[in-house]
Amino acid sequence: MEQFEFDTLATAAFKGERVAARRLVARMQLSEAQALLQVLTLAAGAAGLAQLLAEREQLRMRDEERRLARQAHAAHKLALRKASLQPSAAAWRGWFDGSAHPNPGQIGIGALLCGPDGQRVEISRRAGHGNSSEAEYLALTALLEAAVEMGATGLAVCGDSQVVVNDVNLGAVRGAKGVEEHRARVVELMAKLGGVQLRWVPRHRNGDADRLSQQAING
Repeated sequence: MEQFEFDTLATAAFKGERVAARRLVARMQLSEAQALLQVLTLAAGAAGLAQLLAEREQLRMRDEERRLARQAHAAHKLALRKASLQPSAAAWRGWFDGSAHPNPGQIGIGALLCGPDGQRVEISRRAGHGNSSEAEYLALTALLEAAVEMGATGLAVCGDSQVVVNDVNLGAVRGAKGVEEHRARVVELMAKLGGVQLRWVPRHRNGDADRLSQQAING
């Protein structure tokens, strides 16, 4: 019987063949290498073990190539996603926040719009009465209206209201009830600006807009 390195046999063996080899070891008191050699020799049949090992190596290499290709594809998608979330240095950026005291109650809205050439627009004002979702929507609307007035392009907007961010991104078909008019106005403004990115951020990363909304209530 031909002699082959144990690592070569172990690499070539399928899971079921390795299980069968371990059973042989227990039943016939063979070494693991001897048992694996018997199992693979039986699997090779008339073609011979050398041929089986060569075919298995080719199969392993194809599987590895596919694995690396999937890995590269996933890394590329992740890089694109990260890039899409990071506004370019030449883009406009905005943050918004709305609050109602109590809820529902007096609405205060805050927003900050920053441009690539040092432009800075701060919004802080009262906006009537309503609930917190209406407050967030009014803050976002005010920000987008300011962006339209400034001729902003490539605008990336952040807010800490998952309700509003998800509602706008999901659209009218799956959006929340009771805020249809607010959503329609936001969508209209985003269409005028073209290519607006709207994403959620945690409250601690929305500090300026939160400060401006609270200032509107307390000022």
